[in-house]
Amino acid sequence: MYQQLSKWAQKIIKPAIFLKFGFNLSPMYRRSTARIEYISEDLKTFKIKIPHSYKNKNYVGSIFGGSLFSAVDPIPMTQLLYLLKDEYIVWDKSAQIRFKRPARENVYATFEFTDHEIQHIIEKVTELKEYEYEKLTQITNKKGDVVYCEVTKLLYIADKDFYKEKLASRNK
Repeated sequence: MYQQLSKWAQKIIKPAIFLKFGFNLSPMYRRSTARIEYISEDLKTFKIKIPHSYKNKNYVGSIFGGSLFSAVDPIPMTQLLYLLKDEYIVWDKSAQIRFKRPARENVYATFEFTDHEIQHIIEKVTELKEYEYEKLTQITNKKGDVVYCEVTKLLYIADKDFYKEKLASRNK
């Protein structure tokens, strides 16, 4: 449903605007309590804020770890889907969260894919037909100098034709 809505909306709305409002209005993302604050026009940079509020405080008064994780979880995969366009399949394969200290203030995360990273991924998929790429995101204070936790996502990227053949051979 979301992909179909996205393709239709992109005919009249820029992808950065659609994604920002789409995430912020989506019931599943709203439950994380995070909000997308910024998406660059080229979609290579996303910035989010996770407010410290009564909606996400845990028993000891810090931000619930599930809120931190769910705020970060969908973004790298979605971002890479848009950056690589329709020629590739992108899936989340696994994730790991490492808590560094309790978050007792508003926290932030920036998601960036560089041209070098994108080129590297494309080259690997061209060579291997499928590739797993690890992406690290740090949740920090506003200045970015205190790290509250790190989330590592393992993303699976495959050539679309290769992936279809792979699925077809499994279903025989």
